[in-house]
Amino acid sequence: MNDLSTIDYLAAHGIKPSVQRIAVMDYLLRHHTHPQAEDIYCALLPSMPTLSRTTVYNTLRLLTEQGAVCQLPLDDRRVCYDAHVEAHAHFLCTRCGALHDVPLRSPTPEEQAVLPQGYKAERASLCIKGCCPDCAAHEQQQHAAH
Repeated sequence: MNDLSTIDYLAAHGIKPSVQRIAVMDYLLRHHTHPQAEDIYCALLPSMPTLSRTTVYNTLRLLTEQGAVCQLPLDDRRVCYDAHVEAHAHFLCTRCGALHDVPLRSPTPEEQAVLPQGYKAERASLCIKGCCPDCAAHEQQQHAAH
């Protein structure tokens, strides 16, 4: 994000600011960890004791619908959120579960696929799953020890 304040960022995406929306968006803008809704809820609860999980989920749904954040469904149980909405892919380590941003060779994820005639991409997401360098090194050390 450039130098926009959180309130300006929300307004730029057509979102009316509220205390809760500002807090959730600000958290996502400051933490590039691809948090889940529960992570955000637990992080904000100490400073916002009246915050509910429902409010966090509803806010994340609104932010996603308005294009302020990306929703990353990784599997049946894990959905993460990313405030970095510019075109990029993700790498999910199947060993440790870490999720990393990775650049794309072409400017947009939808250019990674050849769409049939008449199809028009509105949004695309690319998540590559495999083994991160740290886990690969650990596995190599374990293999060498045996």
